[in-house]
Amino acid sequence: MKPGPRPVWNPHAAGAALGVLLFVTFLATGHGLGVTGATTYATASALAAASPRGLAPHSYLAVYARAGLDQWIVWEAGGMLLGGLAGAALGRRLRPRIDGPRLAASPVRLALALLGGTASGFGARMAMGCTSGMGLSGSAPLAVAGFVFLIGFFAAGLLAGRLVAPLWGGEGGR
Repeated sequence: MKPGPRPVWNPHAAGAALGVLLFVTFLATGHGLGVTGATTYATASALAAASPRGLAPHSYLAVYARAGLDQWIVWEAGGMLLGGLAGAALGRRLRPRIDGPRLAASPVRLALALLGGTASGFGARMAMGCTSGMGLSGSAPLAVAGFVFLIGFFAAGLLAGRLVAPLWGGEGGR
């Protein structure tokens, strides 16, 4: 008989471990944690490879394309991807599935994931950082922008949660 998934970490222990990791990352690299910069470098590099003339010399993505993929944030994102896969495999939770609201069909779940991911990515670029880059790494040194980002992030999450609650079988977020 195959054993089931291992229990998840206690959220307080996971939060403390993340705080220690963030501190060590600041000390070792001079950078915090983040991901959206890696996707911007990857997008710019892919666009430059597909259509070198498609990038204007002084456009937003041209700066990232010239820098290339050998950036700390790209390596960090790759390590997070491999670490997540290893953690899921070791926790016996690695299995393909389409997760989401239980009352929504798979195409609706995929559409919601695409919409949410696009909105989140756009918001992260506008805020100059994602939840880890701006939220954690920005608020750790007590930067006002980090706290403003977190307030906006949680407010948007509460609103989105209320909007999709009926798909989960809830009544307005309960």
